[in-house]
Amino acid sequence: MWFEILPSFAIVTVVLAVPGFGLYGIHKLALGNAYRRNTDQRWERVMYTRDTRLTGNPYKGNGLETIPDK
Repeated sequence: MWFEILPSFAIVTVVLAVPGFGLYGIHKLALGNAYRRNTDQRWERVMYTRDTRLTGNPYKGNGLETIPDK
């Protein structure tokens, strides 16, 4: 019957979902933030290094108060 595929479907679905949830936990432990910043494009890499330079943490929200008045 058609319902005989449900256990196989559940196993495949769980196995494919594990890496996504695993990366969430690994990023939370390693980076202190659950999400990784996308640095595929040059502009994103520039903003990543700028945020790291200004606040020391690229995942912390930056506003005008973090830029020196010099």
